[in-house]
Amino acid sequence: MDIRRSKRRRRTVSAYRDGETVVILMPASTPRSQEQEIVDEMVQRLDRTDARQKPSDEALLERAQFLASKYLKTTLDPFSIRWVTNQQSRWGSCTPTDRSIRISHRLQSMPQFVVDYVVLHELAHLLVPDHSA
Repeated sequence: MDIRRSKRRRRTVSAYRDGETVVILMPASTPRSQEQEIVDEMVQRLDRTDARQKPSDEALLERAQFLASKYLKTTLDPFSIRWVTNQQSRWGSCTPTDRSIRISHRLQSMPQFVVDYVVLHELAHLLVPDHSA
């Protein structure tokens, strides 16, 4: 925990994570008696923000396995499924030969049913590699 007091900061308190360290910025005029209360509140805010963070690749794989078993009635096991940042014109892509699926990071802010649709579509390409079926 790194608490930084600033003479230029007048009213606001902010916090962020720098690796494993929580950094809290507060006015120098903040009474020491209130410091711990403010620190606790800011850590709680960071924890809530972290809980809302975007899903990980592991969570994406778990979701893909669930969707495959529920809707495709099979245990499709993609070799890898991950979020990528280099897809600007596609929501997802699949390479059936190496069983890898890539999902655009732009979907991370979409509702879950939209992500599910794209993941399920790409999973279907592991069964049928093109759009002919």
